Amino acid sequence: MALKGKNVLVTGSSNGLGLAMAKALAASGSHIVLHGLETAQSMEQTCAELSASHDVDVNYVRADLSTVDGVDRLIDAAHERLGAIDVLVNNAVVRHFAGIESFSIEHWNSALAVNLTAAFRAIQLTLPGMRKRGWGRIFNMTSVYGTRATANRVDYVTTKTALLGLTRSVAIETLNQGITCNAICPGSVLTPNIDGRINDLMDARGLSRDDAVHEFLQGKQPTGELIDAAHVGDLIVFLCSPSASQITGALMPIEGGWLAG
Repeated sequence: MALKGKNVLVTGSSNGLGLAMAKALAASGSHIVLHGLETAQSMEQTCAELSASHDVDVNYVRADLSTVDGVDRLIDAAHERLGAIDVLVNNAVVRHFAGIESFSIEHWNSALAVNLTAAFRAIQLTLPGMRKRGWGRIFNMTSVYGTRATANRVDYVTTKTALLGLTRSVAIETLNQGITCNAICPGSVLTPNIDGRINDLMDARGLSRDDAVHEFLQGKQPTGELIDAAHVGDLIVFLCSPSASQITGALMPIEGGWLAG
């Protein structure tokens, strides 16, 4: 129960992997601020259910992280609701698909803002409080594509790679301060988005669920199995524990052997 009573902000957590990580942290006794672009009204039930399940405070803040002002407003709102931010999970992301020559500068700038600058600014604003309290955990969500490239995703590959440098820099600047900063590297995680793509593959190809998953993961995860989003949350919780106090500046893979091939 090292996290009991701690305060957590997870960006990009209205659904999918971000929400799964928030649920794991709430189950550990942490108070949570969820974030996304959905309306506050649409998130009321999620917050209420999560709060009731674990007897913790759960709030939601809507904010556009494509501008520095939007990040500032999110951090201000999180501080207002929690009083402090002990654990920061930078998970918000945008994705665009196009070859380099046809990739729009608008999409490029959007990815830099949300995937990278927002993470930097959030760290910049939460780090002073962590230093004052002598404890903090910072997580940057990278990807297999932070260490390997793929075609037609230049913004995603570039920003996820850059997050590794950010992680290492923060780790070096917070040594022996009770603060750690690590990068989490999931492979293909079972989220509503990926589940929908698998269902589309089943319909289009007439495949069984297992065959569709195998097809989807072809050339990716050698295990042939999707990562359970809850397991990524469990990894985050472990890295917040005293047992992980000497793990900092690390790339923590959870990708079914993808990087081993």
